[in-house]
Amino acid sequence: MAEEQQQPRNRESRPPREGGRGQGGPHGPGPRGDRPGGDRPGGDRGERGGGRFGDRGRPDGFLEIELEKLIGDSLYLDNQAHAVVSRMRDMDSGTKTQLRRLYGAVRRAVRAPESERQHEFVMLRARLAYTIARHGLRSLDQLEKLLLQVTRKNDLRGYERFKDLFEAIVAYNE
Repeated sequence: MAEEQQQPRNRESRPPREGGRGQGGPHGPGPRGDRPGGDRPGGDRGERGGGRFGDRGRPDGFLEIELEKLIGDSLYLDNQAHAVVSRMRDMDSGTKTQLRRLYGAVRRAVRAPESERQHEFVMLRARLAYTIARHGLRSLDQLEKLLLQVTRKNDLRGYERFKDLFEAIVAYNE
């Protein structure tokens, strides 16, 4: 019993590691999962469940952003933008520059000629996936899934709403 109570305390009292990637072991949370307070049972904010990471290192409890609701309901868009920013603040750090760069790419993709727009968004999804992996921005996984839905639908309204959502996320993250 004493061992069970002591393990979480040891994890929380560990100082954060400087730099270095993949220090969480082959199945562990990776470089960001060992921050102090990162493994608080039930103490995390946001929509996540009690566990920190689920399948493939993604946070538990993320609800997928529904494209049809996003297109038809501005308040839903606003709420989703707030939820993404809240998760970013809980999970990630140093994302303002990456977000602004991605938002610029989203704006360029929306302005692309109709014949090239879908291709631009496919490439944007690849860029987003790379940024998520490179900078450990797990809170943006939802946007990658939504971008796949938008690209498959290939509708100007979907592209515009995705841009609006991204704009709101950048604004609320400032």
